[in-house]
Amino acid sequence: MKISIDGYDISYKISGPEGADTLVVLQGWGTEMSLYDSVAAAVSDSYRVIQFDLPGFGNSDEPREPWNVDAYADFFCSFMEALGIKKAVLLGHSYGGRVIIKLAARESIPFEIEKIVLVDSAGVMPERSASQKFKVRMYKIKRNFLTSKPVHSMFPEVIDYWMSKQGSEDYRNASPMMKKCLVMAVNEDLQHLMPSVKQEVLLVWGDLDMDTPISDAHKMEEKMPNAALVVLTGTDHFSFLYKPVEFRNILRAFLKIGGAA
Repeated sequence: MKISIDGYDISYKISGPEGADTLVVLQGWGTEMSLYDSVAAAVSDSYRVIQFDLPGFGNSDEPREPWNVDAYADFFCSFMEALGIKKAVLLGHSYGGRVIIKLAARESIPFEIEKIVLVDSAGVMPERSASQKFKVRMYKIKRNFLTSKPVHSMFPEVIDYWMSKQGSEDYRNASPMMKKCLVMAVNEDLQHLMPSVKQEVLLVWGDLDMDTPISDAHKMEEKMPNAALVVLTGTDHFSFLYKPVEFRNILRAFLKIGGAA
């Protein structure tokens, strides 16, 4: 299905019984909403589950200007108002967790967040060593030199190839506009907002997660007043996909859903 939000065509879908309590899934960076079908299926016997593609993800329109996390949070408020949702459980994976932390820390939003589930969530900026900081500084100097017009004009193909190999996989796969959005996201540390997240929070993490390491989960558990951590051993940044049965049981227990899914 499609809905127009603030001039953007947004893809979304709804599963579960009409009139039931609502759970909204906020996706990780660069994913499509279908990646979370197993999450929806885990609770859609008892919850009305809403999945959607954020602007710039999946089949939704890309932002017309670079958006930071606050801009995505503003958009989500508009999305919830357009669908008439006044109260919901929010489940966020990776980047989606950033948006939820921003929303939960605000003094006022147009809907009530009942509970929060953060799965391998982003939001903690890694501390860089002196050598890492030096490498970043040298990379920026090299990038600025190579992309200057006189130098780039001499070796455009070589320099463009080098640039295409820099950064994370998410960064390399992103469009020019989404690259700008991603840079703003990863350079913002949300730890100062975490004590303001008063809702009951379930943290689900893969112990082998290299994108948002398990140390991030421990920091969130410590800083959020009502957070509890469950670790899915032997899984990575997509822990919910590697152990779907365990994840389903954990999620249903947190939401107090009885019986089999």
